Amino acid sequence: MLDLTILILTYNERENLARTLEAVAWAPHVLIVDSFSTDETLEIAASFPNVQIVQRAFDSFGGQCNFGLAQITTPWVLSLDADYILTPELVMELKQLEPPADVAGFYASFHYNVWGRRLRHTLYPRRTVLYQRALATYRDEGHGHRVSVNGRVALLRGKIDHDDRKPLSRWIGSQDSYSKIEARHLLQTDDAELTIQDRLRKRIYFSAPVMFFYLLIARGLILDGWAGWYYVGQRTFAEILLSLRLLTEREQLETRME
Repeated sequence: MLDLTILILTYNERENLARTLEAVAWAPHVLIVDSFSTDETLEIAASFPNVQIVQRAFDSFGGQCNFGLAQITTPWVLSLDADYILTPELVMELKQLEPPADVAGFYASFHYNVWGRRLRHTLYPRRTVLYQRALATYRDEGHGHRVSVNGRVALLRGKIDHDDRKPLSRWIGSQDSYSKIEARHLLQTDDAELTIQDRLRKRIYFSAPVMFFYLLIARGLILDGWAGWYYVGQRTFAEILLSLRLLTEREQLETRME
């Protein structure tokens, strides 16, 4: 098995963390970088004997991840969010993995879950999650973060379950914060450097209805019952909120109010 450490960022993740840690109980080293949680996150983490906890005031996701990498001594790192759950198939693959000499990292695809109900489709992108520590560095990108790996990145066959069970009110608050950062990022970035999806978002008026019909009809989430409608509603709401933030930033509406 690879000599690796699992890296997880946390802030008030009591609804998710236990399920994530149970799925990595086989790993010798799990490092949690916590942003001074105020709920039971630390108590949950401390109940797992393979977990080490360090705390750092949050500045950005990229900053937190790079801080975490500096604490790790194993050659490989498996980076997970607190609501990522490794499937049994992926765990088996990781235990048997023998990377070719020219591979510096691996990316994984996701199953998206709504309270334990797996959807048939998601917009959640695949991510580089496993990499050689010495060849990786994080950067902030919009409201999120990405890892840059110096070398070839291959595909893991197994998938990860994304299953965030935090309250809807917290999700809405997070989306408001993310939309501010994302709007500024989109407006400051040349179209040539953006994906087709982000170029559509910058047009403001089309992304929300396109998102609604694409997910519900074209991708068949109408067949996933209430969980499908829930996810479609979330993604459509997020697009509407981003459109409003783009308008606010572009027209300097909040500046006019001051």
